[in-house]
Amino acid sequence: MATLLHIDSSLFSGSASASRTVTDAFREAWLEQHPGGTVVYRDLNAEPVPHISADAHLAGFIDPAEHTPEQRAAFAARVPLIEELEQADAILIGAPMYNYTVPSTLKAWLDNVLLIGRTAGVETPSAKGTPAIVVASRGGSYAPGTPREGMEYVQNYLEAILRDGLGLDLHFIVPELTMAPSNPAMSELVPLYEASRDAALEAARAKGKEFAARFAA
Repeated sequence: MATLLHIDSSLFSGSASASRTVTDAFREAWLEQHPGGTVVYRDLNAEPVPHISADAHLAGFIDPAEHTPEQRAAFAARVPLIEELEQADAILIGAPMYNYTVPSTLKAWLDNVLLIGRTAGVETPSAKGTPAIVVASRGGSYAPGTPREGMEYVQNYLEAILRDGLGLDLHFIVPELTMAPSNPAMSELVPLYEASRDAALEAARAKGKEFAARFAA
């Protein structure tokens, strides 16, 4: 049966999180279409992975037989994360924008799974071609043509890492203006937020079914 690797990184839980609401919609649709599938779930806010250390980083470039005890222990923490990535048939990531980029917890996960010579930096990375959907929610709008277009460091960063580095078949869902309901200065934008939210949920359900259908046979 197919395995979905589901990563959430929002600081908020449940319906208080725009990204979690949309990743949940994708996951539910995926399971409805593929009820026999497996979900491997990591909540990086509740259980952060270690930020990469010098020992963990350097161990990735050294023959395991030559690892120091410290390098061996540090690299061992990376291995389950890398294997989860490699063994996934589909990947779902919640990546809310915090201060113009991804949460530090998501950056830590990416630093751990990106291993030159295995998951990246080779002609055929070990997870190459795996379909991946990123829910990139943000409080305002950073779409092309908006005043803050040049301050968007979520999609362009994740494209470089996930598509260009890891070789994933990458797709985005982008719920915008998520702060409109709680910020009086954005009250006029509430209808646009609601339209963006509804479109994101619809896209998540459609993509969940589409991804699952690849493994239904």
